[in-house]
Amino acid sequence: MEAVGPASAPERQYGDHLLNPDLVQLMERESAREAAVLVPIVDRGEGATVILTTRASHLRQHSGQIAFPGGSVDPGDASPEAAAMRESLEEIALDPVHVEPIGRLPLYRTTTGFKITPVVGLIRPGFALSANPVEVEDVFEVPLGFLMNEANHRQESRVWQGRTRHYYVMPFGERFIWGVTAGIIRTLYERLYA
Repeated sequence: MEAVGPASAPERQYGDHLLNPDLVQLMERESAREAAVLVPIVDRGEGATVILTTRASHLRQHSGQIAFPGGSVDPGDASPEAAAMRESLEEIALDPVHVEPIGRLPLYRTTTGFKITPVVGLIRPGFALSANPVEVEDVFEVPLGFLMNEANHRQESRVWQGRTRHYYVMPFGERFIWGVTAGIIRTLYERLYA
């Protein structure tokens, strides 16, 4: 599977450490768990959208946060694409027949111990989504044009585990896209436009 972005673009590490250089050593010390997310771009004709979820509020980690469908790569998954498709089916009932994987973004390292493979997929209309309440509270779409407009990318910070951490945010109406999800969206923007 080809990387998304210009072929001549130099490969670089993406992750939480880009805005927080002091995290590099912490992230190198931790054994990262493999994960994959689907970056589902819906071909709407008049304008593409991206499917996002709101994680269930009862979850132990990242509850209530906006996320791409995805999760850990299981031993039975043949590839990150297979994991992203399996998780998308489990979380939001997105049938793989509607998904055409078109590439991967670079690995994204997180401070919470994940090495995420973002799989970009074109979603053909005709699908029906349903949030699995065990994992997902809501499923919604955001215009791709909004997410790819750098004017909508802000940097904010807060104290986490005794240190100030910087991260991207992309407020969209009453929704607050931030953290890893915003970081992956920013990666897509940089690969396409920077």
